[in-house]
Amino acid sequence: MDPASPLPAHAGSTDVIRQKLIDAAAEVFAEKGYEGAGVAEIARRAGYTTGAIYGRFTGKAELLLAAIEARSDSELDRLFNEYRFDGAVTDILTTVGSHLVTNDEDPDSALLLEALVASRRDPEVRLLMQGLFDVRSLGLAGLVTQAKATGAIDAGLDTEAVVRFCHALGLGFLLFRAVELDLPKAGPWEDLIARLVAALAPAGTSDHQLRPPTPTTNPKGSS
Repeated sequence: MDPASPLPAHAGSTDVIRQKLIDAAAEVFAEKGYEGAGVAEIARRAGYTTGAIYGRFTGKAELLLAAIEARSDSELDRLFNEYRFDGAVTDILTTVGSHLVTNDEDPDSALLLEALVASRRDPEVRLLMQGLFDVRSLGLAGLVTQAKATGAIDAGLDTEAVVRFCHALGLGFLLFRAVELDLPKAGPWEDLIARLVAALAPAGTSDHQLRPPTPTTNPKGSS
């Protein structure tokens, strides 16, 4: 097949050319920014013509979104794969919050920053990013709803408010790293997160009531 020709409608995730274009786009966006990145440069770096891009994407904005989705693993997905929480939903929220200062800087965080900046000027990018955040919000909202049902989170709290608070923390630390501000030390930060998560519980609920019996094993790598 000609690299510049559009794919048939049934083509899916096995499209090698598409993946190469996404990889090249991620590099160019991170290096030159969204506005400075040209479609021709992305195609050239991938080893194809611009026709290969337009046969698979509507334009630069959709290519940026594809690059973010391909390069940005979900923190919640990683946690579900690496830990067994035995129904303690608040443990997941605590671990996610703690990882904000203990994880190494994501080499692809520049890609997300570029998308956020571009969202201010490009309506298409803004709409695509809103959709991305909406999808990610559904998973977190499900955890909050489950925690409400078990009494770990006060049912009177607004689910969307809790989800947006979590997003605000994550995006805030992304900006901290972008301008190289000092992050809080891991120990004090983890203590603060644990207290914040505990404060989400209904009044009068003890920490013992929030947690199920301690499991005999809690190995990493379990699903």
